Amino acid sequence: MAANLGDGTPEADGGSVRHIPVLLREVLTSLQPKAGEVILDGTFGAGGYTSAILEAGANVIALDRDPSAIAGGQALVKANGGRLSLIHSQFSDLDQHAPEGGLDGVVLDIGVSSMQIDEAERGFSFQRNGPLDMRMSASGVSAADVVNRAKVGDLIRIFGFLGEENHAGRIARAIEKHRAEELFTTTRDLVNLIEKVNPRRAKDKIHPATRVFQALRIFVNDELGELAQALFAAERSLKPGGRLVIVSFHSLEDRIVKKFFADRSGKATGSRHMPLVEERPVVFETIGKPMIGATEEEAEINPRARSAKLRAGLRTSAPAGSTNMSIFDLPDLASLVTMGA
Repeated sequence: MAANLGDGTPEADGGSVRHIPVLLREVLTSLQPKAGEVILDGTFGAGGYTSAILEAGANVIALDRDPSAIAGGQALVKANGGRLSLIHSQFSDLDQHAPEGGLDGVVLDIGVSSMQIDEAERGFSFQRNGPLDMRMSASGVSAADVVNRAKVGDLIRIFGFLGEENHAGRIARAIEKHRAEELFTTTRDLVNLIEKVNPRRAKDKIHPATRVFQALRIFVNDELGELAQALFAAERSLKPGGRLVIVSFHSLEDRIVKKFFADRSGKATGSRHMPLVEERPVVFETIGKPMIGATEEEAEINPRARSAKLRAGLRTSAPAGSTNMSIFDLPDLASLVTMGA
């Protein structure tokens, strides 16, 4: 998902930052990988976490939905003599790849890879002209499909909720007018329109296209739904004493992780759709502080770390909880889009 810069800028939608594993020391402290353990890295990317876990002596099952990441990690697979399994899969399906005895740990870095940003042909960056795509798995509905075919009301909700874009209505209506004459095919097509609708002012810290690109990427890849399902899958897959470590970069992502751990803490929490009053079994206990951020030193070296938040939980022996998505209080945006508007 979006890797935000400290000023609220989702770096993942803009410029290039060399991939450096975020909060690596804190991740390892929370995960505590040991020889003989099996740790699942659900977001392999460039292999930063996986490499460190292997060095600590644990075996790793690593997943990535991006086929290019799988191809790029084959040298690491060969170098580790069977201790690393690298699988092309969405992390929402991680329980399908867990061993029968369960996992000792799961780690997820919920950020878009800098490798994806750097490839103009993937269409993630508004600073690089390329096809308006944004699909991490290279399949399914693209950003161009959404921009060219979704109803205006759907675009407004996507830009407003997933991008927290204040000018969502104005941009969506301008898109509707433009596509009636000419369809959007490249990232530059969309950036040019947004810049006309919402020109950048000298005091603006982020580019006016930042939030729209973020919203489209999150929507196209169902990133919030994937994260929610991955938390449920990790809960099912971890053995008692197993550790779940999540690094997120955006308030929407962190809110999902925070609500999950709160719900699994045994406290009487709920949503407006399903109020809960009774206490429930403790499925996860908090590891360390409820939330850990980057140090000033790391943020200075790696701007991607500025908005990173780490939350971690220790799996108890209690049975897995309900997989009802209502605990996250998310709108069903996936059902909004009616193609062919």
